[in-house]
Amino acid sequence: MTAAAAFAGMRRVPPVVFKAGCPDCRGSFELAASALRLAIGATSRTTFYSFTCPECGSAVRKPAGERVVELLTGGGVRTLRLHSTV
Repeated sequence: MTAAAAFAGMRRVPPVVFKAGCPDCRGSFELAASALRLAIGATSRTTFYSFTCPECGSAVRKPAGERVVELLTGGGVRTLRLHSTV
């Protein structure tokens, strides 16, 4: 089977984008999954996502609840699992 035959009938999937906002400049924009990072910690206080605001350049860090974690991981956002040192 050729590569062309194996992929025949497959459709190109549009890239996933996420709506985000900057607390510093109050900008509202869409970001590709590659522009976001997700850190999953042992508690809700240590689980967050981050990005750089495309409008003002600020580093933004926001808490990520269970639903946000589910959406970001499902959308292909890079994930870092934080481990406790206990």
